[in-house]
Amino acid sequence: MEGIFTLAGQNLLSPIILSFALGLAAALARSDLSVPEAAAKAMSIYLLFSIGFKGGVSVAEHGVDGGLIATMLVGVVLSAAIPFGAFALLRVMTGLSVVDAAAVAAHYGSISIVTFVAASSVLTGQGIAFEGYMVAVAAAMEAPAILSALWLVSRSGKGARMDGELWREILLNASIVLLIGAFVIGWITGPAGMSEIQAFIVAPFKGVLCLFLLDMGLVAGRGLRNSRGVLSLGALGFGVVMPVLGALLALGAGLVLGLSPGGVMLLMTMSASASYIAVPAAMRVALPEANPAVYLTLALGVTFPFNLTLGIPLYLALASTLTGG
Repeated sequence: MEGIFTLAGQNLLSPIILSFALGLAAALARSDLSVPEAAAKAMSIYLLFSIGFKGGVSVAEHGVDGGLIATMLVGVVLSAAIPFGAFALLRVMTGLSVVDAAAVAAHYGSISIVTFVAASSVLTGQGIAFEGYMVAVAAAMEAPAILSALWLVSRSGKGARMDGELWREILLNASIVLLIGAFVIGWITGPAGMSEIQAFIVAPFKGVLCLFLLDMGLVAGRGLRNSRGVLSLGALGFGVVMPVLGALLALGAGLVLGLSPGGVMLLMTMSASASYIAVPAAMRVALPEANPAVYLTLALGVTFPFNLTLGIPLYLALASTLTGG
């Protein structure tokens, strides 16, 4: 337990977390601090390309094996299964409608790529290695949750849109295309490609991440400020309980797979996170009647800060303890 608090303290005092806290505090205080939308988009493109490329290079060095394939399959199963547990928990803890509960559940089955990036940075800072193919697992975990949520809604007789536009949002979402594309480029070019652009994608990474999380803090703070009265205490409690349950489920899967401590921690982090990029775009198409103030505020205003401050240190401590790392 002492190790968890030590890691949490170190994480809370890192430039990455403090940048998010600055943005959150500025938004709650109604400061006029803002990050231009074009700059925020450019930073997200940089981060996705960087993490995808580095993952591809790692796979090029390691090679494709059964471990990669098995972990990707487990990631897909986790992404598809978690929404069912989240939906059941929401129906018990909150008064959300079937549609709103399913929309929220989709976010928790999918992943937050920014949380994944932050967790990767923590591991790098601690000098803990992890499987490079976890980037491919992250990409594979984006979409299955959306399909599970739509099945939950259709089962209730509420109906959900399943057309070409929805499939386009699921399969050609910008974050998925960029992450997979950069991964493939890194895989093809390998270490030689890394040596060519290392100065661009390695050294500036943490600085760009700090600025990006400053913007995320601003967005989260505005969401919390503008959604007063929308979320019940039960919904807020769900935003903290569900990440822990998802992480514990992934912990068991990671131990069975025999992943490294860093790999187990990343699988836990992905299963604990909640999407606020890919899934909201799909929900706008498939479930336009779902309330964005509910699912966006829970994902970005509650679960995202919890994972950054307390969740990631907890997941790392558990993974390290149970894998003997």
